[in-house]
Amino acid sequence: MKVRDILRVKGNTLYAISPDEPLSRAVETMAEKDIGSLVVMEHSDVVGMLTFREVIQALVKNAAGTTLVRTAMDDAPLTCTLETEMDEVRRMMLDRHARYMPVMDKRMLMGVISFYDVAKAVVDSQNFENRMLKAYIRDWPEGERQGAE
Repeated sequence: MKVRDILRVKGNTLYAISPDEPLSRAVETMAEKDIGSLVVMEHSDVVGMLTFREVIQALVKNAAGTTLVRTAMDDAPLTCTLETEMDEVRRMMLDRHARYMPVMDKRMLMGVISFYDVAKAVVDSQNFENRMLKAYIRDWPEGERQGAE
């Protein structure tokens, strides 16, 4: 399974913000759209990721009202491509405790996947495999079934 499979199901709605926007605007957008992250873009380039983790850290410093997104964002986010294998994405996210990952095609943003998206894709894949195995066992030829026991 590849990242492209998740984005195909998830859709292509993207939410982005400029690094020079007030952090309070980013928080409003995240709350309004019920999302946990924003891609930070400057001149059509991905320059960072802003998640609730960075927002909370800024709030702890009591500076969200005047802080710019640039100050709070992760300026070196993990990224993947449409062809990245799901096992690699899981490993990368676990190693860096990342909950969100921009999906890139060279310098073009194709989407964002979350740890939830990855977990859901794995569970869906396992459920499909289980159904196929159960169907295969149910359709097992009668003579071979007894020999297997």
